[in-house]
Amino acid sequence: MVGGMERLNWHMAEELAKAADVRIVGPVGSAVLAPDGIAVREAPLKPLWKFLLVAAHRARREAMEWKPDIVLAGSGLTAPLVLRAARACGARAAVYAHGLDVAVKHPVYRALWLPAIRRMHRVIANSRATAKLCRGIGVDAARVGIVHPGVELPQILSDASTIAQFRTRHGLGDRRLLLSVGRLSARKGLSEFVMHALPRIVAAHPGIMLLIVGDTPKHALHARAQSPESIRTVATQVGVADNLRFLGEIPDHELNSAYRAASVHVFPVRPLPGDPEGFGMVAVEAAAHGLPTVAFASGGVEDAVAQGQSGYLVQPGDYAAFAQRVIELLESENAMTMGSNSRTFAQAFTWERFGKDVLRLLLP
Repeated sequence: MVGGMERLNWHMAEELAKAADVRIVGPVGSAVLAPDGIAVREAPLKPLWKFLLVAAHRARREAMEWKPDIVLAGSGLTAPLVLRAARACGARAAVYAHGLDVAVKHPVYRALWLPAIRRMHRVIANSRATAKLCRGIGVDAARVGIVHPGVELPQILSDASTIAQFRTRHGLGDRRLLLSVGRLSARKGLSEFVMHALPRIVAAHPGIMLLIVGDTPKHALHARAQSPESIRTVATQVGVADNLRFLGEIPDHELNSAYRAASVHVFPVRPLPGDPEGFGMVAVEAAAHGLPTVAFASGGVEDAVAQGQSGYLVQPGDYAAFAQRVIELLESENAMTMGSNSRTFAQAFTWERFGKDVLRLLLP
């Protein structure tokens, strides 16, 4: 499936193209995915070193021939390429920072990439937490701005019959559902949630099912994985193996039904050194479907969950409090009200607003 960072960059290009001419240098396959009317120059994605070398050459050549006013890196990974291209044509250089691309601990990355990020005319961070990371590596605070990612707001919510079909396809019956969405990296903390929180929830609601959407990361910049097998092993050890189901990667229409079928979205992200959660887009996606989130207050997640409106934030590592918040939502008589409040919160995260805010920060 298309990852959050990739999806964000396509939306960024599409929104910026409404106000300016846009050209893209990206990996092979980009041209097929690009918004209409945007020219794309492709470079082979693998191996990574080859992509960086070829993309750097093509970006510099494009900059010298086209003479853009701004050259924008979609993440810190391409910041050195963008800085070189911008200098070749006298343009302003900018980067959209996601969090991990600023915090990664690899010594070569920190020696070569972080100086490029520091030299950018503008650094746009996806959250307050990422902005703090940018300032922490020496970026002038005056050059750091914050623009939260947008989300796809559903035009039509899945109806009762669609949800019933979803449940039938996956053999879920009428069980109450907790939902987890995202790549199965160590940072997402599913094994720890299953070990320390899920048994408490099952004790209160024996029929509950944890529905897990997503798979192990394949091309992430830096990610330690938790496999479905390792999570199942933990579930067996603590006696909740019958209370979780893996769906893997599913298409968007299925994900929409999953959001609507569930009662609570759980987001037990852990604050790991050098591996921060830059924002937490799935919490806003859940809110857009009227699904409240319970999450640890880690990194950019604090910007993605409105306390008491779209869900609850819990002190990182406090699994007892996490479980209690989930139980409260399952037993709440105000679930419909929170669902409505969640959708209201999500309305502030449209891609149109995202594009306008990025453009505002890019302009001198």
